[in-house]
Amino acid sequence: MIRIGIDLGGTKIEAIALDDSGEIRFRRRVATPDGDYPGILQRIVELVATCERELAVHASVGVGTPGALSATSGLLKNSNSICLNGKPILHDLKSALARDVRLTNDANCFALSEATDGAAADANVVFGVIVGTGTGAGIVIDRHPLIGANAIAGEWGHNPLPWPTDAERPGPPCYCGKHGCIETFLSGPGMGRDHTDNNGEPLDAQQIVQRATAGDAACTATLERYVDRMARALAHVINILDPDVIVLGGGMSNIDRLYATVPQQWGRYVFSDTVDTALRRPRHGDSSGVRGAAWLWDETMLSGTP
Repeated sequence: MIRIGIDLGGTKIEAIALDDSGEIRFRRRVATPDGDYPGILQRIVELVATCERELAVHASVGVGTPGALSATSGLLKNSNSICLNGKPILHDLKSALARDVRLTNDANCFALSEATDGAAADANVVFGVIVGTGTGAGIVIDRHPLIGANAIAGEWGHNPLPWPTDAERPGPPCYCGKHGCIETFLSGPGMGRDHTDNNGEPLDAQQIVQRATAGDAACTATLERYVDRMARALAHVINILDPDVIVLGGGMSNIDRLYATVPQQWGRYVFSDTVDTALRRPRHGDSSGVRGAAWLWDETMLSGTP
């Protein structure tokens, strides 16, 4: 069986085709039409048609996208690709492709990919975190993505940073309308803002990490604050979900010291005498989201998931 996965991002749309063993048989990226909903649908149709023509197959199609489908209206909500919000994207894709389509949040796809044949393939409960320009997560239990009654399971980034210090309250404003969301601290821009607020020097996350590695004291302090905040934020998840494995994805997951220092610190906040949860790098890197979209058609996929 050939499974096509589509990763619908703000700047690019990627298509991949996997065979039953997880081998890539087709891969293509195109630019996302800016603010053009009909154009986005057309690009997806073209990618699927090209893949099927080159492989001479009729394949299943799974789609990962920012946001989630409303359980009441079937319209997309909470997407940072604004032109998708309020649109019946699943209905429209099914119509345009003349077949059933499975669609879920891109963080769910990331978590599913790593739980299927990635860094957490040996785990029963997986929390897959994306920390980049934004912050989100997906939950997979026994290779089944957890969607939730409101289709927001894993929306970790829009909870408040736990155990905040006085200096962290009320926290930076978030685009969701609240203050102090985890995303405002742990995203790449969040790290940059924190460094500027404390030092008056505008640097991006990559520059901060590079300078900290070279011994810069101010950047080291910024990175240490980041590590402590991630430890607190993930400890909160461990206290609620108690996952076997947490996998980090997104640009911030490339910070090497996170994998040793965050687990060293989260024990102070976890309500247990020991913490056996593992923190791991993604095996599939930037390909995890699109691979997870393809795996939405695995035979063990949760029935009833859109």
